[in-house]
Parts: sequence; C-alpha cells; structure tokens
Amino acid sequence: MEYDPVMAGGSAPGASLVDRTVAVLAAFDERHQRLRLADLATRSGLTPPTALRILRRLVATGALDRDTAGYYTVGRLIWDIGLLAPVQTGLREVAAPFLQDLQAATRATVHLAERDGDAVLYLDRLSGVTSVPVVSRVGSRLPMHATGVGKVLLAHSPADVQQRVLAGLSRHTPYTVVAPGTIARQLDRVIKDGYATTQEEMTLGACSVAVPVRDSSREVVAALGVVVPSLRHARQRLFAALSVATAGITRELSHS
Repeated sequence: MEYDPVMAGGSAPGASLVDRTVAVLAAFDERHQRLRLADLATRSGLTPPTALRILRRLVATGALDRDTAGYYTVGRLIWDIGLLAPVQTGLREVAAPFLQDLQAATRATVHLAERDGDAVLYLDRLSGVTSVPVVSRVGSRLPMHATGVGKVLLAHSPADVQQRVLAGLSRHTPYTVVAPGTIARQLDRVIKDGYATTQEEMTLGACSVAVPVRDSSREVVAALGVVVPSLRHARQRLFAALSVATAGITRELSHS
C-alpha cells in the first residue's frame, strides 16, 4: 500500500496531535523500515521539529526504537498491539496447527496470506528445511501478480481490484509476468484448477503453489501457499498437501 501523508492526516490543515502521530507511524512500510528524522518528516508531511517531538515520545513509550546511527524502527509495543488485530487472533490461530502439519509434510516454506487492498498481506510464515530465497515476512505486503498466494487472492477479487492490479504490473525478476492478458488467463486458470503457481516471478530460485482458504460459507478469506526451489515433479503432491490443510482450516472456521 503506497503511503500518502495527506491521507494520513499529518500535513492536513489543523491536524491534531493524534493525526500527526499516526502520520509518523504510517511513514514506515515494507520498503521503509529504517528511517532518519529527515525522511520521517518528509514522509509524514511534518516539519522536522514537530516530527522530532513526536518521535521522542514514541521512543520513550517503546512504540519506536532509535539506534546509535540515528535510524528509527518500529518498536516492540507496536508489534505487540498488532498481534491483537482480529485477523491475527482469529484466522491465524485457527490455521496455525495446519500450517505446522503442512510444513512437516512438505518441508517447504509455508505462507498464510490475505488480500489487503491491491496487495498481499502475509499473516504467517513457517520457514522450510530447504534454503529458498523468500522476501516475505509476517506483516509484509507484496504484489499479487508475482506471488502464488497473491494470484489466488487476485483471481477471487472483485473486478475493480483486478483491473487496477492488471493496469500497474511491475517486474521483480526476469520471469515476472507483466502482460495483462497473460495474467488474466492465469487468473481464469486459477478458478478452474483451484490453485496457482509461480516460477521465480517474485524471487529468483523460488517457486510456489497456493490454494484458496474458504470459510464455512465457501467465501475465499485467505490463501495458503508453499515455496520450494522447483515445482518439477512436485506440483500435484504439494497441491494435495495444501488441499488437506485448507480443508482442515475451513472445518475449524465453521466451528469457531
């Protein structure tokens, strides 16, 4: 999700202290995890003195940390509060044992993700036994068209979301698919086959298979995926393991 200081309220006329504090916190994202005062002021739309006053209070409360080089990072307080979000305490807890079983069965890196606007939000990740280069982390957001879980979620997204994503496809590796027509055909295939795949489209050396996670009403609420070095001779085996895991998650969601 792109950051906009005006939307955050920091530079809006008459912005309150709460608005300005939120603007400072919202300056951090996946690509801006360590920021200096000048960068925070620019991204929040505040003057450096105002930003500094807020930063000092946030550091004092543990919401932010500041290292000896003058960089600010998200602190433990924000992390702890974030874990209380309903999506974390609901779906993530229900899915946790099935993710563990899936990781044990496949020995692959396992992802649980949901759609957040026009991006993929990673709710959980278990690292696999085999070393595979992945850029995802819990709480990170990645493009839908270049990830397995993202393609699943995009295929089940409203038409306006699909149109926006297909209108702004970005390349991340030489293998990233950036042709809207090709992605559209892939999304149709996801609906037909029940799973999506990627071949080094987000990170070189990483391939994935992903399936939808449905609630008791059969609505797609998330995606479950595995990341492996290669899909050669493994696609159907991984799809079968994913299907067992998602069936269990759906069953538990219906009992919750």
